[in-house]
Amino acid sequence: MSQKNFFDLNFESLKLFLNKDLEIEEKKVPMRSKQIWQSVYKRGSFEINNLTTFPLELRNKLNNLISLQRPKIAKTQTSSDGTIKWLIKLFDGNDVECVYIPEKNRATLCISSQVGCTLNCRFCHTGTQRLVKNLSFGEIVNQVMIAKEQLNDWNEQKKITNIVLMGMGEPFYNYDNVKTAVEILKDKEGLNYGPKKITVSTAGIANKIPEAAKEIGTYLALSLHAPTDDIREMIMPINKKFKIKDLIEQCKYYSSIVKEKITLEYVMLRDINDNIECAKQLVKLMAQFPCKVNLIEFNPWPGVQYLPTKRNEIEKFGKVIQDAGYVATIRRSRGQDILGACGQLRTESEKKKHYN
Repeated sequence: MSQKNFFDLNFESLKLFLNKDLEIEEKKVPMRSKQIWQSVYKRGSFEINNLTTFPLELRNKLNNLISLQRPKIAKTQTSSDGTIKWLIKLFDGNDVECVYIPEKNRATLCISSQVGCTLNCRFCHTGTQRLVKNLSFGEIVNQVMIAKEQLNDWNEQKKITNIVLMGMGEPFYNYDNVKTAVEILKDKEGLNYGPKKITVSTAGIANKIPEAAKEIGTYLALSLHAPTDDIREMIMPINKKFKIKDLIEQCKYYSSIVKEKITLEYVMLRDINDNIECAKQLVKLMAQFPCKVNLIEFNPWPGVQYLPTKRNEIEKFGKVIQDAGYVATIRRSRGQDILGACGQLRTESEKKKHYN
């Protein structure tokens, strides 16, 4: 019998595996499942032999039937600002990125949901890559596990305080795997990240937002990036399918179910979406549902046609929103010295494969 990978199992399928494949009697299955789950996800133990709560005979049997192997880190880049970017080599040979972003009072891990993307957002480096695959829930969770291992972040230390699905890909186009991954991240017997410590970001797949409100229930970030359909369609082709009006209606619903504000992500592009009129139009949108906005300094990448808005212009833009009574936070660009733009490290890796 071939080995199963532990990370391809959620808690329910782990219980079934222990009962059917390992032939553990049914009444002991919940206890044994919990012991393995806590050993891996809470204590970061990746050796079956460390599972000393199991009898030796059972450990030997488990060793033959299950693997705790994880994808390997292909490349690590550390920025002068403390940001760390990992390129992870999956078992099938594909690469995926995750980024650790430490700040004064918190540290965020940005993880990916797909290899590549279909949305072609003009300012996003991942948008230049074709969609290769949806990540499995195990491949999503393993980005967190690998980062925690690198940072020695176990036993409730929480060096990683927040997790955001804002990396490569559109989470709602890989909905089922993202949902299961979030369930594993939230599980109190394991990684124990509360729903207010996890943010799922969408470019605006409006028809999935109500479903996510009921089934995922984390913070939601909407990659808005423009206050009008005309501007948004120019930089985000997905807006041709899901208009801003539709997004607002679904965000209203999400907020009413989850009882939290929606975070609007707004990358500042010089002479595109950064004038005072755009700020006033954004205020009108924000008046329609509970939300706040992150104004993001654009991190340019080779070949992109856009320039970052100057800092003083971002501050003027933000002041219009703040003066209207809404929260506007300026997010400075991170990892500028390490191919920090989303998807850029993977692109460099793919180029080297092609030319070698």
